[in-house]
Amino acid sequence: MTETGKSCAEVARDLGINETTLATWVSRERAAQRQAAASGLGESKAAELARLRRENAELRMERDVLKRSVVLWVKEATR
Repeated sequence: MTETGKSCAEVARDLGINETTLATWVSRERAAQRQAAASGLGESKAAELARLRRENAELRMERDVLKRSVVLWVKEATR
C-alpha cells in the first residue's frame, strides 16, 4: 500500500481480513478521491458532502416510516 510500502496481501494479512475485501475498499476510496478532485471539492468538503448525503437518505427513510405509521394509526382509529 502507498503509505506503508507493503503489498495489498501483506496489509490484508496484518489486518486479518480477506485481500479482496481490502482491495475493494482501496478501490472505492481511490474512486471517491478522484471524484472529489474532479468536482473541485477539497477532501473535507467531499467528506462532508458524503456525510450529508447519508444523513439525507436516513432522514428520508425515517420520514417514510413515520408516514406509514400514521396511515396505520388512522386506519386503527377509524375502525
